[in-house]
Amino acid sequence: MAERGARLLVADDNKVNRLLLGRTLELQGHQVSSADNGRRALEMLRSERFDLLLLDLEMPELDGFALLEIVATDAALREVPVIVTSSLEGVAHVARCIELGADDYLHKPVNPVLLKARVSSSLEKKRLRDQQKALMERFATSAVAQDVAASGFALGGKRVVATVMFTDIRGFTTLVEQQGPEETIELLNTWYTLMFDAIGGQGGVVNQMIGDGLMAIFGAPMPVPEAAGGAPLAAVRAALDMQEMVTLFNAERQAMGQAPIAIGIGIATGDVIAGYTGTQQRATYTCVGDTVNLAARLEGHTKVAGRTVLMDGATQAALEGRVATVPLGEVALKGKQQTVAVFALSA
Repeated sequence: MAERGARLLVADDNKVNRLLLGRTLELQGHQVSSADNGRRALEMLRSERFDLLLLDLEMPELDGFALLEIVATDAALREVPVIVTSSLEGVAHVARCIELGADDYLHKPVNPVLLKARVSSSLEKKRLRDQQKALMERFATSAVAQDVAASGFALGGKRVVATVMFTDIRGFTTLVEQQGPEETIELLNTWYTLMFDAIGGQGGVVNQMIGDGLMAIFGAPMPVPEAAGGAPLAAVRAALDMQEMVTLFNAERQAMGQAPIAIGIGIATGDVIAGYTGTQQRATYTCVGDTVNLAARLEGHTKVAGRTVLMDGATQAALEGRVATVPLGEVALKGKQQTVAVFALSA
């Protein structure tokens, strides 16, 4: 959804306010519809698609507070961001609107410059949420169940060679303690969006999501073409994309006065037991085995090694020199009886 040309709904019982606000928004490049009371606004929200609702509080039939409550509890509507525009003064009114799910609160008369900034911010947040939701649906278990039916896969597993990746945000618990819950969820949504795009862009599939951590599989259930370098190279290329995205993301965070994030990535290649588990109605693609455990241990060791990306010898050998790596020697990893040859991506 582009910021310009978004579909906006203005709900206000004052005709002059509707016309002036609508004209301002149209001059900013948006398509604007209007409703003169809360009941009509609700009908329009349920029958048409809108990217943003600008809502007055004092309206007949259904006031703004009541409409906010309905929107917040309606699964089909709660993704629509709401900016309240009201002449009601007092922190209590603002707090109640935010608690009911409003994204922002602007006092009347609304400043056009401030309006443009708040509308742009709300639309951008919705764009990121929509993108993240689409990526989530792509890898959701229900979607996997559809693949089971379409491809003829039976529930159960088989032994395959694949490349496994684990990644998470370093120091995430400490970061959460330093910021509010809304900022934390927004960070996770953006993080998922960036990582899913990097993984999916190289043919990988996100297998698990736990907090800030992700597990991805390359080479199963769909193989990575050998012409593209196979699963190991695809995973390493995804890791390079992830590093680049985090660098750009951190530039934005620092520009907003927010602390940068750091990530760790572990990659291992080898035999895994993989297959669909669950039921025919709801299934997920699962991978287990020593290769999975090794990738997780390598990700954990990134903090000790001071490197962002670590891989095992099988992954490094499969690269055939196409990506520069640095040997870190034999490393004793937790849970492993024997030392493991560990390699890092060259800085």
